[in-house]
Amino acid sequence: MRPFPVILSAPSGAGKTTIAHKLLERRADLGYSVSCTTRVQRPGEVDGEDYHFLSRERFEAERDAGAFAEWAEVHGKYYGTLRREVERVLSSGRHCLMDIDVQGARQFAAAFPETVLVFILPPSGEALLKRLTGRGSEDEDRLLLRLRNAKAEIAEVGRYHYVVVNDDLEQAVGRVASIIDAESVRHERVHTLEEQVGALIAQLEQQINGIQRGG
Repeated sequence: MRPFPVILSAPSGAGKTTIAHKLLERRADLGYSVSCTTRVQRPGEVDGEDYHFLSRERFEAERDAGAFAEWAEVHGKYYGTLRREVERVLSSGRHCLMDIDVQGARQFAAAFPETVLVFILPPSGEALLKRLTGRGSEDEDRLLLRLRNAKAEIAEVGRYHYVVVNDDLEQAVGRVASIIDAESVRHERVHTLEEQVGALIAQLEQQINGIQRGG
């Protein structure tokens, strides 16, 4: 089985990060690619675990060298996923699970065409609004920005291979897990499939010939 990247995208508040964390806790066949950022390291964050914290100059040098599978500038700070981080996870035999926004997912899939794209939808607009306001950290302007962004992101759902509605967290986690399981056994991902099928056919031919000789 060839490991592959899995990207979860969703509007803010739809639960993609929570789903990703639960899957990583429960599945040994998943690994996480640590992203890079130029924002300031927050208390409690660990460089190399939460993010690779880079200077703006270092980030731009990596970007110009083509080191990123995807990158973006958000509120004046850079964020990006290094190709070598993804390859590190894949080379360990694990699928690389990430939560990336719509723009980044489009870039990433161009760099890694075998990527499985999963869009996480909230059950309703009312539910998304409730989740965002429940955080208690959104003023009106920021809330309107998140809702407008959500509208634009949801319009991109047709670009994704799978859609999971997060109406129940445990069920949503289970659905994404089922997608990963199904994708793992797609014939083009089983790199020894031709050899396995060839050996099986040869064994069956031997059995057929043996029966015919015995008859």
